[in-house]
Amino acid sequence: MSLDNVKHIVLVLSGKGGVGKSSITTQLALSLSLAGHSVGILDIDLTGPSIPRLLGLEDAKITQAPGGWLPVEVHPSQILPPISHPATPNSTSQSQNGESNGPFQPEFTNGAATPLIRTKPAADAPVTKPIGSLHAISLALLLPSRSSAVVWRGPKKTAMVRQFLTSVLWPPTTYLLIDTPPGTSDEHISLAETLLTKALPGQLSGAVIVTTPQAVAISDVRKEVNFCRKTGIKVLGVVENMSGFVCECCGERSNLFGKGGGEVMAREFGVRFLGGVPVDSRWGGLVEEGKRPVYGDVMNNGEDENDGEGEDAEEDTNDVRDGERVSRVEQDEEGREEGLLVDKYRNCALCGVFEGITRQLVDTMDGQGNGTG
Repeated sequence: MSLDNVKHIVLVLSGKGGVGKSSITTQLALSLSLAGHSVGILDIDLTGPSIPRLLGLEDAKITQAPGGWLPVEVHPSQILPPISHPATPNSTSQSQNGESNGPFQPEFTNGAATPLIRTKPAADAPVTKPIGSLHAISLALLLPSRSSAVVWRGPKKTAMVRQFLTSVLWPPTTYLLIDTPPGTSDEHISLAETLLTKALPGQLSGAVIVTTPQAVAISDVRKEVNFCRKTGIKVLGVVENMSGFVCECCGERSNLFGKGGGEVMAREFGVRFLGGVPVDSRWGGLVEEGKRPVYGDVMNNGEDENDGEGEDAEEDTNDVRDGERVSRVEQDEEGREEGLLVDKYRNCALCGVFEGITRQLVDTMDGQGNGTG
């Protein structure tokens, strides 16, 4: 079986569409990679795959090799440079004694009801521990174009899921995250049957269930928990996505979709509540436009302060911040900032949230053990 090189398999489930399950999967993968673990993402959301878009792999294609498919490499294992802070206007904070604390960065604490605060970024010290590699595979990488529709009946979906589980040649992978479609459809049944019959003992570590605070989403997630119990899949925990929005400029918190519903549901079913994930617009800018997250870069009426300054503004490739010149970021032909997604993610305030979530998952799975040695 192609999963022989995989140590832990984790399903990412949601009972309802639109709760940000693929976004949670992506950030779990990035966080595990930053912790030094080799990670794979298997996207079995056949009719609405989002993983290639989130990882910037839309132009990638799967390679056929003797014995199966090779997953696409998102990034190899390597040592990242120190965290980069792009030069932007109004991007420095002031301490109480008037000294600069560096760029603004909200710190999203790991909890649905905890306020978000603004603080200076985490350590700027050089990173000496290599990150883990990240690979991914999705049906979208087999389609002729981004707009190709998948109009398949249940038996063909079932066959495709089984092929993904048996024909992908994963490199040595500590954690394989499987991004599933919403609900409990043919894909889920095929996935559960195949893994429960062919996976090594203890290899299927369990499932992470994603919800939002709204009552309608939580009601559907209850069905997902019951699905896991009926199929014998352990629920590793619940993540409440969209758990409030906090303005990066003023720090005011708004609970757009309510709060605490996921935590209450987890308590009701006796499963672990892994944490709440706030809405962060900078995360959207990172995956959609490749922009490294910067906090506190407030523009007047959304306009760049260099507009209308002529050619001199375009030629100046450096800014001065606190008496030091800081290079502006380089962009590719499509206007996306160059650099690895995992490197830029370290500047995202959500990185700290997922560090806490993944630490809980790793501790839980390491305690279970598995048959891969």
